[in-house]
Amino acid sequence: MFTNLEHLGLAVQDLEAATALYTTLLGAAPYKREAVESEGVDTVFFQVGGSKIELLGGTTPDSAITKFVAKKGEGIHHVAFEVDDIRAEMQRLRAAGFVLLNEEPKRGADNKLVCFVHPKSAHGVLVELCQSIKE
Repeated sequence: MFTNLEHLGLAVQDLEAATALYTTLLGAAPYKREAVESEGVDTVFFQVGGSKIELLGGTTPDSAITKFVAKKGEGIHHVAFEVDDIRAEMQRLRAAGFVLLNEEPKRGADNKLVCFVHPKSAHGVLVELCQSIKE
């Protein structure tokens, strides 16, 4: 079950400049910075009420974020929803005809298991499913 809008992911070319801009815009410093080496991305998270903004900066020329910015420019990269049971949601979405970019959930930033729904299945929007990892 989808429980809430977890975050908006924003692809940026210069993560430090974007972090400074959003710190000023939101009037608050980020609460977390994290590298996701498997994806070639550095992330910065801001809390905004009950949701978050995730800034994404590519760290390698072949990372998905670097390619996204080169092709489409900076802007909204994905919308992420918190789910209770990511595997059940993946199964439900596959059965409904959605194309998933991951066969199994993988570890993402901010202590989450994640899976992405292909934009072609969601009217051009990359959708991320997130489930908090309980340790």
